[in-house]
Order: sequence, then structure tokens, then C-alpha cells
Amino acid sequence: MSEEAHWLRERLEELERIERPSASDGERRAAEWLVAQLAELGAEARIEAEDAHGTYWWPQGLGAALGAAGAVLALRGRRFLGALLGIAGAAGIANDFPPRQRRLRRLLPRRTTYNVHCELGDPAAERTIVFIAHHDAPHSGIVFHPKPAQIADRLGLIEKNNTSPPLMWPVLGGPLLSALGAISGRRPLARLGLLFSGGSIAAMANIGASETVPGANDNGSAVIALLALARRFAAEPPEGVRVVLLSTGSEESFSEGIKAWGERHFPELPRESTFFLCLESIGSPHLLVLRGEGFLKMYEYPARSLDFMDNLAEEMGVELVPNLRIRAGTDGLESLAAGYETAVLCSCDDLKQASNYHWPTDVAANIEYGTLERAIDISQEAVRRLGHRWL
Repeated sequence: MSEEAHWLRERLEELERIERPSASDGERRAAEWLVAQLAELGAEARIEAEDAHGTYWWPQGLGAALGAAGAVLALRGRRFLGALLGIAGAAGIANDFPPRQRRLRRLLPRRTTYNVHCELGDPAAERTIVFIAHHDAPHSGIVFHPKPAQIADRLGLIEKNNTSPPLMWPVLGGPLLSALGAISGRRPLARLGLLFSGGSIAAMANIGASETVPGANDNGSAVIALLALARRFAAEPPEGVRVVLLSTGSEESFSEGIKAWGERHFPELPRESTFFLCLESIGSPHLLVLRGEGFLKMYEYPARSLDFMDNLAEEMGVELVPNLRIRAGTDGLESLAAGYETAVLCSCDDLKQASNYHWPTDVAANIEYGTLERAIDISQEAVRRLGHRWL
């Protein structure tokens, strides 16, 4: 292990010891830890407190509960009210997925989330590069058990597919089936809606009751990468660009931190001269640049951003896993939806998923530090090149 890898691991082990669910006191302590670490490296950072709800299982579970209630009413002959509840549940669930407005959670209790914002480079530069990580960690849950992916691999399904399975589709499907059953009067559809909605409620309750994982890969690896970039930029300051190192809170509650950060900062960042590079789970064996992502709709990343990252990696001799997409969402979705050139640098294992995803084994000892260092190298080189020539 290289000297830098030892340095990275020491700090990652410190971070993973902080239990830091979204919008919690632990998340605040992680933000304060990051600000202190940046200060030791000579980089001034600040914490921006924002309003958030802090979960996704409550709004998703509430939408599923509306679907279940709609199915029960439909089966009892109250079809109009059943259809209304099913439609309301489906709409609430769909709108809660990033980068949408997440209206249903506005009815739920609110907490505070903590973003860390650090600026380096030339403050007067016209061009800006924003690196995004997140310092909150996810809850586990039985739906994240690694066994199904291993079974799928033995069946040959992993090799044939470059898009992750749509795990949230059944959650939305329950209320939709309930509504269709109520509208059509077809009782089997209503029963299916009740089955799917009940299963979703159980899954969301299990996630909410499960403990927060250490989050070394997801997404402590990217937080530590921000520290490494600050360390390198202290020795070799960026030229021709302003660099923002952003670590968000509440990413694991459907990207509430970056949404609040965007509402605060997007108006001051011109689209034609700002590039977002989201670093997400960069401690698995193989690096990749996401081609697209989205829980329901697949949002494709801009060809210009993808070409820049692909060419950069190729010139540096870094092999990327090609053509992967996920039916989920990273913080990169917010800047993409706002019209910015955006790329997401992440990593995967041989099963094409982030190692130890949302599982208690997501610890610093299981990080591939060679992959992490290559991700940092690419990030640093991206700044150097964009400082000399824009996209």
C-alpha cells in the first residue's frame, strides 16, 4: 500500500467511526470533522445548514400505505375513493424521486442537514469545477442483501445487463395497480396492488428499523478523495479555474442536501462555464463513468462531459467499465437536471454494483485503495486540463 493510501485509510477509518444517518447529529459531527480536516490542509470551509426531512422510507412507505388503503376500498366496492387513494399514493411516490420536487415529504417532520462548502483555486476565474461527495451514510435493510446479486450472476443475468434492476418500480407499482383495479373494477388487479403495497410497506419499515452502515465506500471514499484533492491543490494550486469541494448531507434521503445547495448556489453559477463532477462510491475494484441514472426515467449524461472523462481516463491509462447505468440516483442528478455539464465518477465490483452496498461490511478495510487513488488522479487531472481548455 502506498504512502497516500495509508493516509487515505487513516482518515477513512476516522470518518466511518461516526454514525451519520441523514440529517442527524452524527451527520453534523461528520461535517465538523471534515471542516477541521480541510483546515489542517490549509483549506477554509464552511458548513451550510439546510432544511431536510432525512429519510426516504417514510414518504415512500406513506405512498405505499395510500396504495394499500386504495386497494382495500376497491375490494370493498368503494371504487372511486380507492382510485383516488391509489393515484395519490403513486403520484406521491413518483414525485419523491430525485430530481423531482419531493412534495410528499413536505408534510412530514423536518430536521437540519449539513453541507460542507470549500472553495480553492482562482476566486476570480470565470470557470468553475464543482466536486460533489456526501458524508452521510445509509441505513441497511434486507433488500440490500448481497445474495440476490450473486444468484443473478450465476444465472448469467449480470453479464447480459448494463443497467441495474429497477428496485423502486414495485413500490410505485403497488398504488398504480390499486388505482387500476379500482377504476376497472377488476379485483385481481386490486389484490395485486394490495400485495405490492404491503410488501413495500414492510421493506421500508425494515430499512427504517435497520442500523446505519459505516459507509466507507458509500460515500466515505469520495469524502476522503476531497481531502486528498485539497492536499494536492495545496502543493499545486489550480490555475485558471475556481474549484468547489462540496460534501453534502442527506444524499441518502434522496439527495436533499444537494437540492438545497443548488437552490442556494445555482443562480450564481453560469451553465456555460461550470462543470460538476460527482464522486460516488469510488472504493470498489473497477472505475466507471455513469452513462445515465434515474429511479423511473433514465436521465442520460451529456455526451460532451462523457467524452471528456472517457478521453481523460484513456490518456491516463485508466480502464473504465463501459456503458453502465443505474436505476437509482446520485447527487449528480440535480446539476444534470439544472442544465449543467455533469459527470459521475464511481466504481463497481465484478457484479457491476458498488461493493458492500448499504451493507454492514462497508468498512475501510474493504476499500480498494488503488481504485480510490486512480479516481483522485483523474479528478486532479480534470482540474488541470479544464484550467487550460474548457469542454
